[in-house]
Amino acid sequence: MAVDTMPAKARPRPQARPDRGAPRRMPKLKTVVIAASAYVIAFLFLFPYLVMLLTSLRSQGSLRDVSFWPDEWVWSNFTGFWTSGLAGNLWVTIKVAAGSTALVLLVALPAAYYSARHRFRGRTAFLILVLITQMFQPTAMVVGIYREFFQFGLVDSIWSLILVNGGFNLAFAVWILNAYFSSIPRELEEAAFIDGNGRFGALFRITLPLAMPGVITALIFTFIAAWNEFVVALTLTTSTENQPLPVALNSFIGQYQVDWQNLFAGSVIATIPVIILFALIERKVVSGLTAGSIK
Repeated sequence: MAVDTMPAKARPRPQARPDRGAPRRMPKLKTVVIAASAYVIAFLFLFPYLVMLLTSLRSQGSLRDVSFWPDEWVWSNFTGFWTSGLAGNLWVTIKVAAGSTALVLLVALPAAYYSARHRFRGRTAFLILVLITQMFQPTAMVVGIYREFFQFGLVDSIWSLILVNGGFNLAFAVWILNAYFSSIPRELEEAAFIDGNGRFGALFRITLPLAMPGVITALIFTFIAAWNEFVVALTLTTSTENQPLPVALNSFIGQYQVDWQNLFAGSVIATIPVIILFALIERKVVSGLTAGSIK
């Protein structure tokens, strides 16, 4: 017969089961205040989008009505978007944003990886130079940009918009990817080398999957910046069929009258793809912004 020699104090005590009939504890006042403040701030940010949606469903004669909700829901403002030719401008915007994002990732990934893994001479100067380029805005350089692309015969071309948007979003992508690659231990790649993988094998099998939140963060920010760009696209495009959607929507603003309901309907349609994309990868964006800064 086995004798229990364990002291009574060292024995694990059985956990008490929660009493289902016990009253639930009320949240603390601090928690309530923070939650209420978060809801108020979210409402303030979402309220303009709600007004834009409701205005897009009004008729021309009811734009100045005092009532918040439209008396008549006019869905033809959205169906007219596709018959007015703006669907082609939407497709141009998708190609420009996707092409700029692909170009940025193609250049930023090797640059950020090399600068994170190698302490070469001039590395600090290179990173500072990359950061300085972020200070220059396309609006301040639009005349020089137009002249340069005019000499190369790339005015009124989708490729010019892809190159400009890619160039002005490259600095952010290099910085955030450099920080994320630096946070990944070198020992993981060294273990992959021992298993017979080369530099590219370790990069694509080990490092890049671990850095995927940072890659997605650079992707979404580049895509949104290229999607919303207006000034350079307005300057470099002359024909209507080559204009991105933000520029094409400007046609609803006339000299004496603004077609608000169609303008807002087009704005709602232009906002939906970005919202869907951000909703799908929102978790990885948050982890990419935070984990890359932890060293």
